[in-house]
Amino acid sequence: GGVFANAQTGNVILGAVDLAGGQWGAALRHLWPILAFFIGITLAIHIKRGRLDGVLRYPIRITIAAQAGILLVIGFLPDTVNDSFITVPIAFLCAMQMELFRTIGDYNYMAIATTGNLMRLVEAAYGFVADRTSAARGALRVYTVVVFCFGLGAVVGAVITHFLHGHAAWVGAGILAVTLILFVVDERRDD
Repeated sequence: GGVFANAQTGNVILGAVDLAGGQWGAALRHLWPILAFFIGITLAIHIKRGRLDGVLRYPIRITIAAQAGILLVIGFLPDTVNDSFITVPIAFLCAMQMELFRTIGDYNYMAIATTGNLMRLVEAAYGFVADRTSAARGALRVYTVVVFCFGLGAVVGAVITHFLHGHAAWVGAGILAVTLILFVVDERRDD
């Protein structure tokens, strides 16, 4: 429907263009995912700050399970459903992913977009070539893998979507389910 579900930069730009052109309805379509993104970030901050720890035993696990469940439901939606029923919940989920998962070891990264990761990759490559530091070598390794995996995910996502259409959301739900299992295994190993 011409609305971004993932990174919100496009919605801000296209919404502003629609507003400037007096296209109020079209501009409003871009507002809902942005608001869902705000709510997702807010909830994720709430979780990270431990405000749900007294209520939920494993808030991160529950969050990942809820995300998988939402994608599972989205996969069942017919192609005729209004796009907002897909883009708005995905914007919410992306916001939570972005806020909850921001680092790999000591390195910051962006889980839902790759522009910042590309910048960090070039910075690390420059540091490795120009300064020859071990820190730059480690960063170069991490950001190369992150950018490669992002691109690979886009290719795999496109192929899966070509064959499964809306049911491709089930693949994302499956990946989140595997992530949840890895969290549980990792926490048990640490105990």
